[in-house]
Amino acid sequence: MMIDKATLRAQMHERRAALSAASRASAATAVAALVDDLLTRIGAAPGSCISSYWAIGPELDSAPLGSALVSRGHTLCLPVMVGKAKPLAFRTYAKGDALVARTWGIKEPAATAATVTPSILLVPLLAFDDHGYRLGYGGGFYDRTLQGLRETSAVTAVGLAYDEQHVDEVPHLAYDQPLDWVLTPTGLHRCAG
Repeated sequence: MMIDKATLRAQMHERRAALSAASRASAATAVAALVDDLLTRIGAAPGSCISSYWAIGPELDSAPLGSALVSRGHTLCLPVMVGKAKPLAFRTYAKGDALVARTWGIKEPAATAATVTPSILLVPLLAFDDHGYRLGYGGGFYDRTLQGLRETSAVTAVGLAYDEQHVDEVPHLAYDQPLDWVLTPTGLHRCAG
């Protein structure tokens, strides 16, 4: 019998919180070191606009990878919540830009930052499986966003995760959007889909 999302979410919060600060920092560095493999294998066009995220709590810190992407000529943006049950919007972000703390302490670019459409999304998660299904926080923001982007353009979704976040199966429904890839400290994993 498959575990339900709420139970798995609680278990994964505990598993991720149990990682030491040193192991979390090491994981972020290891993921950033894989930047060239990531860009090559996903077929990133030169100068792509890539959505990252501002890590909260013990999420895998995407900042080192973001710096590596910028150093290779890519533009970063961050997601912006525009309302409950709505897809995310994206605004440009460069290191040092002012950020505004919003819901759940998530930091977003100010309203003055340019709105863009990324071709690659780096996605935070609590758990992932080999088919690319991810367990998020339950708001459905990334599912709605990916569905909308996939209907209008080519977009690649890459989950960023600790290896400890892999599970045999993430419970999912018809509207859940699978990831294309998951990047962990041990490498880039193509999802079975």
